[in-house]
Amino acid sequence: MGDVAARFAEIVGDTNLLAGEAIPEDYAHDEALTITPRRPAYLAKPETAEEVAELLKVAGEHGVPVTARGSGTGLSGGAQPREDSLVISFERMNAVLEIDTENHVAVVQPGVTLSELDEKATKAGLGYTVHPGELSASVGGNVGTNAGGMRAVKYGVTRHNVVGLQAVLPTGEIIRTGGKTSKVSTGYDLTQLIIGSEGTLAIATEVIVKLYPRLPHGATVFAPFETFDEVMTVVPKIIASGLAPHILEYIDNLTLAAIGYNEKLSLGVPDNIRDTAQAYLVVALENRDDDRLHADIEELGGMLGDLGAMDVYVLEGNSARRLIEAREKAFWTAKAAGADDVIDVVVPRSAMPEFMRRSREMALSREAGALGCGHAGDGNVHLAIFCKDTAKRKQLLTDIFALGMELGGAISGEHGLGKAKSGYFLELEDPAKIALMRRIKESFDPAGILNPGVLFAERA
Repeated sequence: MGDVAARFAEIVGDTNLLAGEAIPEDYAHDEALTITPRRPAYLAKPETAEEVAELLKVAGEHGVPVTARGSGTGLSGGAQPREDSLVISFERMNAVLEIDTENHVAVVQPGVTLSELDEKATKAGLGYTVHPGELSASVGGNVGTNAGGMRAVKYGVTRHNVVGLQAVLPTGEIIRTGGKTSKVSTGYDLTQLIIGSEGTLAIATEVIVKLYPRLPHGATVFAPFETFDEVMTVVPKIIASGLAPHILEYIDNLTLAAIGYNEKLSLGVPDNIRDTAQAYLVVALENRDDDRLHADIEELGGMLGDLGAMDVYVLEGNSARRLIEAREKAFWTAKAAGADDVIDVVVPRSAMPEFMRRSREMALSREAGALGCGHAGDGNVHLAIFCKDTAKRKQLLTDIFALGMELGGAISGEHGLGKAKSGYFLELEDPAKIALMRRIKESFDPAGILNPGVLFAERA
């Protein structure tokens, strides 16, 4: 294996290849709560797609598993390497190559973080709209998991905002898919197949993303409700109104109390309402015209009042920004509170009240907790699970995932399966679909070196 390390070092340079105990602990895991860190055998930091291709060729020749890594902010164990593996880190491939103001796209390398892309796009009056809650996340990592976030209700998730890729196949071939065009109907859509494949089919080395004009005026409406069912009754009516919110979130009372405490957030909610409300709705609107924005806010406020909101608060400027930032930190709040796992089941919007009610009943029957918040506008439920007993927790999650699928949903809406949720996927998903996915995997990766253990891992 020393020869393998030498060949990797020849490709990326001695200073960009680490092995064994020289590899920092950070590269042994992502942010998944249930995955044990594993230090890889090798860590390479390439600078070009050609170097990535050469690394994969050598890995394939010697049967070395390969895990691609962006910022390591994932929540499903997709970036957890095997102990005999090569981690390819994209920290040196972090350039914004182009901001194209005529085609409204950006061309970026996979290691570019969302904050770096946002900074460059802002200077051109544009913005990238996928914000999964952690701005240190990399664009390449977002491609791997098909990341979403709060703005997906208006702008969609990663797959709706990526129009082209440069990618390296595990055989070492470099391909380009899609481009700067807004549509394509020529053969299989390889761009969309690679997005969300969690590094199991190919490794993206360049990404073309859509950019949108930045709207200068925005405000956030915050409304408490006595029950969660009332919140979810309001959601389809807001969407049907044509107001086009770019954020439409729910937060349960305990989660709001926790994030409010952690972030020292004061929203001016009187004690009598705070003690009674079970859930809160957060709706953010934007417009290019300030008068039109305020007309929309007035219409929304009236609608919420008519539909049972206990009160309506309009937040602008710093207050609105701090509430959204606090919501984005809900995972860290749950982790600090001792959550044993986090899940992100997605169901049709109309099924959210039943899913929430039954999943909480399942948790209570096992003396566990299921608390959280989520993207009310697109049915993506984020729950922090509190259940110390491993066997009980696995059965609880199996039942919750099965419930989500029974209601027409899926195990994950945006975190991906990684290694943390693959076992549930194999147990609950249609075997014919799994067999088809295996054949796709084998077609792309005949040697099986890309991210083994993700998607097709056997349950522990």
